[in-house]
Amino acid sequence: MTYPGATEQQQSASVPRQQQRYTEEPGSNAWEGWDSFAGIMMILIGTFEAIEGLVALFKDEYFVVTKNGLLVTTNFTAWGWTHLVLGVIVAAVGFGVLAGQLWARILGIVLAMINAVVNLAFISAYPVWSTIIITLDVIVIYALAVHGRALRDH
Repeated sequence: MTYPGATEQQQSASVPRQQQRYTEEPGSNAWEGWDSFAGIMMILIGTFEAIEGLVALFKDEYFVVTKNGLLVTTNFTAWGWTHLVLGVIVAAVGFGVLAGQLWARILGIVLAMINAVVNLAFISAYPVWSTIIITLDVIVIYALAVHGRALRDH
């Protein structure tokens, strides 16, 4: 509670000690969890993408459609390498996000957008999986764009 005309020290004396601990800690931010979530999700999404890439490389008959049924008509080997490389990069940038690096936040947003588009193009081959990955990419973009400063400032 604030009192008109009271100094900051007098006002902090009237706040219970436990409440002060949460409001006065430097770098304390309720959104830090979103940054950690985004970094962890990027590592998880990257791992999922790498697995999807390996499946496309080694067992292309696993997918629902032939290469002619895809939005971008190419063989599954090319799709496999695309998913594998993108997955490794997304996971590596996820570690940068966890470390609170600004470049990782920016690159994470860009990579999540690219990853969502790649999965949109691959959706006819693996519809449920691609939809889940696109949804996770959108959540990562939200977490990094709206709440991304908390780890860097901490």
